[in-house]
Amino acid sequence: MKRLYRIVLFLLILFPNSNQAQKVEPKNIVLLVNKFKNDIRGPYKDIRWFCTDGSIRAPKDPCPYDIGPGVQHARYKDEVVALGKANHIYLGQILAYTDQELFWDVENDHSRLKQYQIDKYLKSVDNGWINQKGQFYRGAIQAEDEEAWGIEFYKWLLAKDTVLKDEYFLVRQSLKDIPHNGDDNVAQKMRSESKVISDLYLPFMDLRVKIHSQPEEGDIQKVVRFKQANSSKLTADISKKLDELVVTMKEFHKPVDISALPRMAPLTKGTDLGKEIESFASNSALMGSPKLLLEQASQLLFDIRSGLMEEKRPEARLQLLDVSLKLEEIVFKGSSDYQPETLKELLHKICYLGMAVTGSGYLEQWEWDQLASDLTNYETQERSLGELTEVLNRARAAVEWSAAMVKANYDGIVKEYVAFEPLAAGFVDDKIRGSVALHLGQSVGELGTLISTESQLANKVMDLQNQSTIRGLNPGYAFGELVVVGGSSDDIEVSSDKIYVFQRPPSDLKPVAGIATVAEGNMVSHVQLLARNLGIPNAALSDENLQNLQKYDGTRVFYAVSNKGNVILKPENQMTQEELALFAKKERKEERIEVPIAQIRLDENKVLDMRNVDADDSGKLCGPKAANLGQLKKMFPEKVVEGLVIPFGIFRMHMDQNMPGQEGSYWQFLTKMFEEAGRMSASGISEEEVENYQLRQLETLRDAIKKMPLQDSFVDQLEKGFKEVLGSELGTVPVFLRSDTNMEDLKDFTGAGLNLTIFNSVDKEKILAGIKDVWASPYTERSFKWRQKYLLNPENVFPSILVIPSVDVDYSGVLITKGISSGTDKDLTVAFSRGAGGAVDGQAAEQYLIKDKGGYTLLAPARERFYNSLPKTGGTEKKKATFQDRVLNEKNINEIRELANTIRERVPKETNSDYEGAYDVELGFQDNKLWLFQIRPFVENKKALGSTYLESIAPKIDLAKRISLSKKL
Repeated sequence: MKRLYRIVLFLLILFPNSNQAQKVEPKNIVLLVNKFKNDIRGPYKDIRWFCTDGSIRAPKDPCPYDIGPGVQHARYKDEVVALGKANHIYLGQILAYTDQELFWDVENDHSRLKQYQIDKYLKSVDNGWINQKGQFYRGAIQAEDEEAWGIEFYKWLLAKDTVLKDEYFLVRQSLKDIPHNGDDNVAQKMRSESKVISDLYLPFMDLRVKIHSQPEEGDIQKVVRFKQANSSKLTADISKKLDELVVTMKEFHKPVDISALPRMAPLTKGTDLGKEIESFASNSALMGSPKLLLEQASQLLFDIRSGLMEEKRPEARLQLLDVSLKLEEIVFKGSSDYQPETLKELLHKICYLGMAVTGSGYLEQWEWDQLASDLTNYETQERSLGELTEVLNRARAAVEWSAAMVKANYDGIVKEYVAFEPLAAGFVDDKIRGSVALHLGQSVGELGTLISTESQLANKVMDLQNQSTIRGLNPGYAFGELVVVGGSSDDIEVSSDKIYVFQRPPSDLKPVAGIATVAEGNMVSHVQLLARNLGIPNAALSDENLQNLQKYDGTRVFYAVSNKGNVILKPENQMTQEELALFAKKERKEERIEVPIAQIRLDENKVLDMRNVDADDSGKLCGPKAANLGQLKKMFPEKVVEGLVIPFGIFRMHMDQNMPGQEGSYWQFLTKMFEEAGRMSASGISEEEVENYQLRQLETLRDAIKKMPLQDSFVDQLEKGFKEVLGSELGTVPVFLRSDTNMEDLKDFTGAGLNLTIFNSVDKEKILAGIKDVWASPYTERSFKWRQKYLLNPENVFPSILVIPSVDVDYSGVLITKGISSGTDKDLTVAFSRGAGGAVDGQAAEQYLIKDKGGYTLLAPARERFYNSLPKTGGTEKKKATFQDRVLNEKNINEIRELANTIRERVPKETNSDYEGAYDVELGFQDNKLWLFQIRPFVENKKALGSTYLESIAPKIDLAKRISLSKKL
């Protein structure tokens, strides 16, 4: 009775409102996990027979013969079932106990399948994890029943062509974890066992790194010698674990019997792929030539993927996928044996490893097609340094895209698990290290080292290995404390005098001294545009680089990115006199800009038709967004929606109202705040204290603006504008409310993404509240800090609002009318994401360099699992994306090229502007029709671009220099 009471009490703590299936807090899931770890039954309640007729019987009362066979396994504890219902977190899943469709879990991005994989990983690195004691609970899970379920699951799943087409990578990865043929994932077991030992005994760390990154048969003797050398310091448990690791390593490094491959796929006998498998298996020359083995295995791996859809039988598809996994194992093991001696052989190896990662699903086939022309051309006698540099860029792209494929598929669910089990953070890295992409990365690193030597363009980043994976994005230099953020950046409070290394930068990044990121998102996101505009050094690096930088977290460093993209990061005590001089105290006014306000018109207090404003009204009646879109409406009437403009004057009119709880108006409150801040500074109070005072006052002002009464005359005008200009009553048509201040989209300051945009709002009251939210947004901490840092008169900010009807685009993005990556003014850079708004918010977008001389280069494919659609009912709806098809088609790219030419030619003329720089254009496509949403100057930091120091660290490179492919490595 006491035990029952304790269980009920525990459930009430975890699930206080179980009727409403309220989500369980991560801290309570931690309690649950720890409880299961110490329970001899783990997450399971008891064992039962589950009979064919649906009846459930006691363990000693098996299913009678007359009602058919049954299966015996455990039932979940009540807390496990409740957690699944409340959080969609499924612990200790038993496959034989699971419906196939629920396990595939389409509605939740296949979450249950992915959780099964994470659960298996955690068990391998944490001694059974939630089954630490429960793994000895006899009969809880029957291996033969799990395997039989796995076979039936794949027969059901692989009958669906769309599944193989859309989710090839995930399906193939799942085969490594879901039992269906009696095989274990020996490679993962080897990595897990070595990790466990290094966690228990730190001196083993170097060997663990070797086993994880460059596994070779010689590692076995290294482990044996390590045990002998440390025998006096090892506990009995660690000694036993080392012995187990040696056994696993011997199993892993056992030669693969390629002659057995046809027996793995008997159903394919006589088919084209079956014949290819038989030919490969019977080629006796392969085992004597590591080069030939890697080439032929990679080719067959690629061909199986290419031809898999031609095979319609689910069982035969399963057999082919199992052969594919075995071929990946052959390539993974054999890569270390193939040691290229010449540049030609290295290019050959990179080419076929690229085919192997494509065959394994880390790249989509259309993505390989974009890389193939550069990576397959290794038969010539010599290449120029420029050509080889491009080969390096394309090969490095294959590595980055492969890692991004793993992250795109698993990051979401891993993040959920990390909230209650930090060990789950290692899952993605384990997947990458267990793939052929690991060896591709190492070979690309060798090529990068060779090219760095030939060009003398080398990174100097602390003492990191494989620095060729680091590349500069934005030029600039910085000095400050290094902060390395290995996990999520969502809750990081950044400082403007620190340098940050992120897995992925937050989309609402506040001012920082410098940044480097593993997932750069895309080159034209708001964060990247701000960094480029303000001369903030910015670089991309690999997961491995980030992990190796962890030991320098908290160190004061000098950081520089040159105009050519090479990167320097070194400790303060290694800075030269020239580098120290860059940060000598000097007047900052020369580095800031003053926004002109002399011509601003606050007397205009009528809602305007966007057709009646143009570029000349920018900074006078409204901000540049509305003025420039009005200009585009005149130039491209069929490509721009109708719109309304709420000018500066209406904002100021409302700010002149009395502010509740204060003496005077909202505007007077703001003015007094800046006056008081000036007095505080003059009296010697620290900048930090002054800023904190301002932020507190601005918070008060923001809250007041959001509650501000809107004047009846303004609401009447708005209703009239909706009816006459937008063609519908206010409250019936979905619209965007775009903040449009006088302090953004300028020639010298972009301000991209600093203020609020209300997405797809329909309801009248929400639109009216949204207007006040947009008015308040320039006074947020982030927006205020950026303006304070880079503008001389940040207090003179005036928001207008652009109101435009929503377009539910199929995909949208950004066009920059210059080649950012190539640095040529005549090329174009574009980044597009599926749905609305993804590219500007920093999603991993599809990016192209569209060349002035014809053709284009894919810089990155999209790697986001979800995108925003805009339903007519308002708000946003998340839809799932897959990667097997590109975002932009050829017709779209040609239309973008024509648009850019027109903009370059007509915009300066029609606006009477002397601006000669590039433009930043936001656009989208709906049913292949192009829509324009914004145009502004593309602002780069002249100081960074013209810095003599940055010029000095970027050597002159002779790209025409010829290099023989017979060159010895």
